[in-house]
Amino acid sequence: MSSVQSDSSVNSTFIRPKTFFINGFVNIPHGKYYYVFLSLVYAVTVFGNSFIMCVIYLARRLHTAKYIAVFHLAFSDLCESSALIPKLIDMFLFDHQDVLYESCLTNMFFIYLFLNLQSLTLLVLAYDRLIAICFPLRYHAIVTKTSMCLVIAVMWIFSVTYFSVYVSWVNRLSFCRTNVVDSYYCDIGPIYRLACNDYSIHVLIINLTFGLLVCLPLILIIISYVCISLALRKIGHGGDRTKAMKTLTSHLLLVAMFYLPYLSIHIVGFTTPMNPNVRIINNSLTQTIPPMLNPIIYTLKTEEVMQSIKDLYKRNKVKIITNNKEQMN
Repeated sequence: MSSVQSDSSVNSTFIRPKTFFINGFVNIPHGKYYYVFLSLVYAVTVFGNSFIMCVIYLARRLHTAKYIAVFHLAFSDLCESSALIPKLIDMFLFDHQDVLYESCLTNMFFIYLFLNLQSLTLLVLAYDRLIAICFPLRYHAIVTKTSMCLVIAVMWIFSVTYFSVYVSWVNRLSFCRTNVVDSYYCDIGPIYRLACNDYSIHVLIINLTFGLLVCLPLILIIISYVCISLALRKIGHGGDRTKAMKTLTSHLLLVAMFYLPYLSIHIVGFTTPMNPNVRIINNSLTQTIPPMLNPIIYTLKTEEVMQSIKDLYKRNKVKIITNNKEQMN
């Protein structure tokens, strides 16, 4: 699949392939077993995030501004995994590696959109904890359901607009040599490297996007936690400090799981050449493992969620007993 077919709708300056061939692993025996593993990861991701969304929806005590953001994080995790893994399974387990040009760009758009929404939601959750600990008396006045919904709406408008433009820049390139993408999905970096014309401005945009949408949110999160740590030092009672720290543990784990792998992969990529197979494994794990673990961490590490699950279980148990008694009567 190394030849490129020109699309008649494109002028002579730009050659656009009808399809991209997603290469996946190169010369790895039994590589399909890895994609089976990712399908299992996806099953756990769907169950876990659907479960946490249902708990938030059903438990009245979780109908707060903070858990609107948590619900949105679970939704973004679910959508990002759904944009990536089912297509990946279809390509490599069912040998459908030829992807239409337009479908490739659409898939790229949704993967990047929901990855960015994950990043911004983690920033919003850090802001929520900053206000809760540094300005506890004003928390309910500042962080309201309305303000949280407004912030999420702005995140969506910004992300959809930005990545519509970001992905459309692929149309400015001419692909006259090959249509084989050395990745496991329609990844914008490997696609840029297939171009015949100058794509240096596109690489600059990739780097700016990484700095703006990954590094900047992480820097703001770090600043927020520095402020939080300074505020916690002023809390005199050890029990209050411990209780406040427990509320931060789950969020810190989510931040570490999401950002550290991305940073390490990009740092290694900038400094040393990376084997395509190693890059595929690292990138795929970075994109699929955090969405799977996020709901597990929130369920096990957050007392409010655990108590809500217990309350829902007791309520459902009482309802079943009541229904059985009514049927017996």
